[in-house]
Amino acid sequence: MLGVVALLAVAACGGERAAGREKGSAGVANDGAATRVDTAAAAAAAGSGVAERSAAGPSTECTPRRLRALLVGTSLTAGYGLEPEQAYPALLQRMADSAGFDVEVVNAGLSGETSAAALRRADWIFRAPADVILIETGANDGLRALDPLATRENLRGILAKARAEHPEARLLLVQMEAPPNLGAGYTSRFHAVFPEVARESGATLVPFLLEGVAGEPSLNQGDGIHPNVAGSRRVAANVWPALEAALGALDPCAGRK
Repeated sequence: MLGVVALLAVAACGGERAAGREKGSAGVANDGAATRVDTAAAAAAAGSGVAERSAAGPSTECTPRRLRALLVGTSLTAGYGLEPEQAYPALLQRMADSAGFDVEVVNAGLSGETSAAALRRADWIFRAPADVILIETGANDGLRALDPLATRENLRGILAKARAEHPEARLLLVQMEAPPNLGAGYTSRFHAVFPEVARESGATLVPFLLEGVAGEPSLNQGDGIHPNVAGSRRVAANVWPALEAALGALDPCAGRK
């Protein structure tokens, strides 16, 4: 079932330096018009999801539907420094399989990519079929202290292209953060971009990708930036509740497996 196609990249050269290594991961509460996701106890979500749906599922038959989840992102999604099966998209694939979803999780991460570069390749990326589209970008914008207003416009453009090409798809936007050494004013403006864009686009706002990972030496590689194997598992747990909710809303057999 594994459909893997190929915060933070190391400033401007992370993707280039890793070219040989690149291998192409939350009850829901309302935040204005945007949807926010609760990350508590996410690591056990896959197993519990199966039990809950099995217990509550009606007896009527359904026709299974093959779904496709497209994950667009930076080196964090691409799996910098990890084997393909260790990157969080691959872990999400296994979690979805265990939860009984018939879905292909596609890794469209690209190391070193800024939100502007993601916008430039959006037309090409979104040509492929997609039922769920997760956008993880902006980490490299923050590393380079790019204008948060420019990041906001790029995110708007990416989500608009996703919606135009796949009007029925569930859109997920991952919250990203700027390094604290850039000052409270910058980090606050950068943070605010993501919920604002999510509200406008109707996307689900996924919590900070590196929640519980950033700044933890035991969960990061030697660069202190990219998650190691253990950190990647934590990232997958951060993302899984939002992905599970999106798949459950689209799967006609959810709760009947």
